[in-house]
Amino acid sequence: MKKVLKWFGIVLGGLIGILVIAAIALYLLGSAKFSKNYNVSASVIPVPTDDQSIQRGKHLATIFMCTGCHSEDFSGKEYFTIPGMLNIPTPNLTTGDGGVGGLYSVEDWSRAIRHGVAVDGRAIFIMMSRQYAHISDEDLGSLIAYLQSLPPNDHQLSQRRLEFLGLVMMGAGMMPPLAADQIDHSITQVGSVEPGVTVDYGRYLTFTCTECHGENFNGAPFGPPGQEVITPNLTPGGELVAWSEQDFIDTMRTGVTPSGRTLSEDMPWKYFGQMTDDELKAVWMYLRSLPALPVGQ
Repeated sequence: MKKVLKWFGIVLGGLIGILVIAAIALYLLGSAKFSKNYNVSASVIPVPTDDQSIQRGKHLATIFMCTGCHSEDFSGKEYFTIPGMLNIPTPNLTTGDGGVGGLYSVEDWSRAIRHGVAVDGRAIFIMMSRQYAHISDEDLGSLIAYLQSLPPNDHQLSQRRLEFLGLVMMGAGMMPPLAADQIDHSITQVGSVEPGVTVDYGRYLTFTCTECHGENFNGAPFGPPGQEVITPNLTPGGELVAWSEQDFIDTMRTGVTPSGRTLSEDMPWKYFGQMTDDELKAVWMYLRSLPALPVGQ
């Protein structure tokens, strides 16, 4: 019996040793990913100063959901915190105390928005730069003009950090992929996009939708690991095939579908609902132009 217990202790000790070594290896790998420096060049684009362009930038900041993460006054939030694992605040974008607005040049803004890389060269967490990479030079200029016009708001936020467990999970690939690793940084964006009730403009306005509904707009897993649900299919192969244009506009404005179903709070309809009628019509036109696909395929 003593011999059996001895061998059991040896095996158990060996397994624990292997787990410890694996955890340390993953921790080191996660630390390297977390502190990786991205040497990305961003184009310096013209930034207008006229009020019309600034108002355009304000509209874009709304419909592209910037306030959802950075708060209504852009002073940032203690956004994503799991004790013992991670703390990821969203930055204060103003020039106030604790803000980054005074630190960012036009090139820095462009690199952050389009490439997902902060002024210190590290990847930005929880930032939809993979989608924002498609924004035109003209619209990016207007958006930056608006951000630069924000009144200062004093709001000190904690430093982003990953604890040991968070770094192990990052090393194991259990964290969401960083936008900076998913973007083709060599792509040259278009100078401008012509607004109008057209399929092309609808395609342009829906680049943020792919974050949740998938590249083909027919639904994708969404939610914490092990609790994912498939997001709605927005192609003519889904529920929207029975909707009219007005049904779509009303749903975006009210958050209630024609069947009386209330949209999930995870669906940012309150932001999309602030699109103009022509913008929503363009989005609807584009969604109707998609091939009818089954859910999640």
